[in-house]
Amino acid sequence: MEIFKSVKTEASKEFEKLLDTQFSKTQSLVEGKIIEGVVTKITEKFVFLDCGLKSEPIIDINELKTIGLEKKITVGGKIPVLLERLEDRNGEIVVSASKAQKIKGWDILVEAFEKNEPIIGKITSKCKGGVIVEHLDTGSLMFCPGSQISDAPLKDISHLMNEPQKFALIKMDKVRGNACVSRRQIISSNKKEDKAKIIEKYKVGDIIKNAIVKGYSSFGCFFNVNNEIDCLVHLQEISYSRVNHPEEIFTIGDKHDLLVISVDKEKLQVGCSIKQLSPDPFEKISNYELNKKYEVKVIKLMDFGAFCELEPGLTTLLHSSEISWTRKNVSPKKTLKVGDNISCIITEVDKEKRRIAISHKLTIDNPYKVLNEKNPVGSIIEGTISSANEYAIYIKLDGYDLDAFLHCNDLSYTKDPETELKNYKIGEKIKVKILEIKDDQQKVRVGLKQTQKDPFDYFKDKKINDTITVKIVSSDNKGLIVRPEGCEMNILIKKSQIAVSASDARPSRFVGGERIDSAIAELNIEKRKVSLSIKLLEEIQKKEALDKYGAEGSGKNLPFSTLSDKLKKKDKEKK
Repeated sequence: MEIFKSVKTEASKEFEKLLDTQFSKTQSLVEGKIIEGVVTKITEKFVFLDCGLKSEPIIDINELKTIGLEKKITVGGKIPVLLERLEDRNGEIVVSASKAQKIKGWDILVEAFEKNEPIIGKITSKCKGGVIVEHLDTGSLMFCPGSQISDAPLKDISHLMNEPQKFALIKMDKVRGNACVSRRQIISSNKKEDKAKIIEKYKVGDIIKNAIVKGYSSFGCFFNVNNEIDCLVHLQEISYSRVNHPEEIFTIGDKHDLLVISVDKEKLQVGCSIKQLSPDPFEKISNYELNKKYEVKVIKLMDFGAFCELEPGLTTLLHSSEISWTRKNVSPKKTLKVGDNISCIITEVDKEKRRIAISHKLTIDNPYKVLNEKNPVGSIIEGTISSANEYAIYIKLDGYDLDAFLHCNDLSYTKDPETELKNYKIGEKIKVKILEIKDDQQKVRVGLKQTQKDPFDYFKDKKINDTITVKIVSSDNKGLIVRPEGCEMNILIKKSQIAVSASDARPSRFVGGERIDSAIAELNIEKRKVSLSIKLLEEIQKKEALDKYGAEGSGKNLPFSTLSDKLKKKDKEKK
């Protein structure tokens, strides 16, 4: 049974067609896109648009005022708008003219940024850190930092306000919708183009007349040429003589001729020289001979040496190592003054490197050679303690401008070196013996104990196993401290060397001041090493006794040997 029947009529079919057409138009529109709307009606508060949708969207007249379109709209005219929503809570279409303008303006700015093209804008207001710039074509607002307003600091920018001018886009932030522009870049670019044309006028070898000193820095002096370009004269190109700072020679406003020595068209720089307009004084080096003495003038002091002049413009370095034979680590600033005239010997001339080496110490006798001639190794000489450290003292030898090295081990034969070192004070006079002179290394080694009798000389005529008499000085758990008779040196007899029997090896058995005999167990004259042993003496005496009394009859002379023979005889009789 048929329940439903078709109710379509010609009128319903036409309506359905019209509805489908309208729906297809709506489907082609996407929220977030810019569309064009035709103005159908204008009231005091609203503007009505026909966007080809099911209803007419409206725009607040105040929105059009903010973007400057209020006076430009007319009934029938077209306005670009952003389709924000196809339907809100109330079923109305939501559009925005200001947002559409901002999006279109951003696209224009992005295109200009990518093509590196300038835009036209005007400064509308000041803000923190800079100014706000309005793009004339789109009305988009951009930020210009204070440092980018001009190429020179400006206290007043009132003359720049609301004036159409070029700006360069230097930064675009799509996420935040921010754009940063620079007026300074446009100014610099214009100047760069002008400067490039000026640079073309100059060639290497040109002489610039009457350039004016504009300013200077630590690396050179700037000159203004014809009020159109600034040229740099590097510090090294000012004079053949050493110059510490341009202000030593130049005064602002002075006029000087310049020689063009370099033209950099990429960096738009012209390098000039003043010294090259004069003859090179280094050519006069042929007037000077190697290994000959000359007077030089100190013109500058450094930590590593002193710059000196043989004559004006002919400069050389006196290295700190060539100032004195003895003061190696002393700064030239402590021994010389600027303006001093000193004698030096020319030791080297390198024409390719334009270098002259001189020496002041070669004009003075080498004190180490003089010492070796007058006071050779083995001599006794007096001196004054000049300095000290934790392991040695230094002695300024009388009659010589040099310090000798005295190690703490050379202070005494018998006392502890570190303890003995503390007994000597700076300024104290002492006599020492010269042990070593190295004039090539500029070193002198001396000794104090070597001026005294060596207690180890006692053992020079002794040998191992010799018996010597010693006096007990003290005793402790380690052993006995003894001193041989006729010797000023204490020696340790170890506890293990006191007796053959371990039970008798007790240091407490002995009393201080007691005289006993001991044997030399170890002796090395070169290494100054000796050890004594009572145990060894007992073993030697026992061996001597056996050798003397037990050699014949294998001990038959001893009392217990006959007893043994009697016992053996009785055993045989029983059998």
